[in-house]
Parts: sequence; structure tokens; C-alpha cells
Amino acid sequence: GAALICANHSNSLDPVYLCAAVDRSQQVHMMAKKEIFKTRLLTWLFKKVGAFPVDRSTADISAIRTTLKYLKSGCKVGIFPEGTRVSQDDAVQAKHGALKLAERSGAPIVPVYIPRKKRLFRRNTVVVGEPYYINHERKKLTTEEYDELAAELMRKINGLRNSST
Repeated sequence: GAALICANHSNSLDPVYLCAAVDRSQQVHMMAKKEIFKTRLLTWLFKKVGAFPVDRSTADISAIRTTLKYLKSGCKVGIFPEGTRVSQDDAVQAKHGALKLAERSGAPIVPVYIPRKKRLFRRNTVVVGEPYYINHERKKLTTEEYDELAAELMRKINGLRNSST
């Protein structure tokens, strides 16, 4: 069913690893930075595989609506909560977007760990964690509470690292 698939992000191939790790019977719609949709050909290709653009410099209403539409129709949406590629754990704080989308949609968050060091043309273990829900009380959360939830999400993701070896 509907879920926000949240993974760490260190390499431009991570969306491929993420989509390959999730049930292949259902497409994962990847939220991707708008900068990769540069040409008609790339835009066509990325949209064909289910990706959609997000403007990371603002609260992109179009990307939010697209995500909520996919979740409402029972689809999976892939998001990298760090918002950019990061070379080491805990180098940047996760953004609040995935949490707010999970809260608003009621969809679970599925943490995923993708190894930072990948071996091309070899098997790489991607670890999919247990789904969980946030804000069961449906109360309005503060910025500090979102910060703690974002840190918890990254702890869950990075905690899966030991299972990948």
C-alpha cells in the first residue's frame, strides 16, 4: 500500500538501488531535484520511470500535491530526507518534508539503508526497515518536535547499517 520510502543518499545511483530493493510489483515514484529535469529527453525519461521534480529551495506546492496524490492512490513515494547527497552519516540534519507528508497523508514511513560504498556490477545489500507511523495523537507539532522526529528517522535509517554487512 501507500508508503513513504525514506533512505540515506550518498550517490546518484541511490534511486536505482532504492527502487530495486522495494517490491517490484509496485512502482516507486521518486521525488527528485528539479535540476535533473534539464532537457526534454531527460524529463521524458525521468517521468517515464515515475520520478517527479521538487524545488528544494522552497516549499514546492506542486511536489507536495503530487506526493499526496500518489499516496492517496496507494502508491509508494521515495524521498531522501537529507535533501541532498551526503558522504557520511549525520553530516546534515534531515529535512521535515517527509515527516510532514507522512503526517498529512497518514502513510507509514519505511526507513531504508543504502550502503555508502557500492561495488559496481556486484551485489549490494540494501536494508529495508519496519514501517512506522508518526503523530498518532494528530496534534500540531512544533519545529523542535519535527527536528526530533527527523533525527529519529535518520537514526532508524543509519541503525539498519549493521544489517547490511
